[in-house]
Amino acid sequence: MIVKKIALGFIFMVSILFSSEANAQKQIVFEGVTLPRTMKFEGKTLQLNGAGSRSKMWVEVYIQALYLSQLSQNPVEIINDNLEMSIRIEITSALVSSGKLTRALHAGFEKSAGADFDKYKPRMELLKGFLADEITKGDVYELTYNPADSSVWIVKNGELKGKIPGFDFKKVFFGIWLGDRPVDDELKNSLLGI
Repeated sequence: MIVKKIALGFIFMVSILFSSEANAQKQIVFEGVTLPRTMKFEGKTLQLNGAGSRSKMWVEVYIQALYLSQLSQNPVEIINDNLEMSIRIEITSALVSSGKLTRALHAGFEKSAGADFDKYKPRMELLKGFLADEITKGDVYELTYNPADSSVWIVKNGELKGKIPGFDFKKVFFGIWLGDRPVDDELKNSLLGI
């Protein structure tokens, strides 16, 4: 009877160990933020390519992760790929507001678009509208490109806020972080897993 209890206890401990290991493989913790190793989008599985943090005035404001259909360290290929991909942003500071986030995205987008920025202004305004809700620490944004309808889907905390049309917009949008003049070189390298 005692041997049977010990054997059952051992089996229970082994199953917990393997269960914990399996869960650990499904996610990683990056600077205190738990990131899934994969994400689902419209029936497709995207894989975590890399993650980094964005800071302003020595304060970390968000953790960002890049999810791709096919892992890559080539930013030009990623920008030009007509495949599902997503930028996941988790707000880590109460200092981030909707206004600050949209201003930062606007500045990054303008830098990425260069001389063509005026062409994108109406869609940039659309993006700002989708990000107009109040932002609190812990909010998660998924900015995902869907090749099926050639649009960037803006999702906040699991709720679709809207879609911005155009493969051309997608390329400039992902160029904010992965282009020749990214908002943060260190973040770019982190997203590429370099």
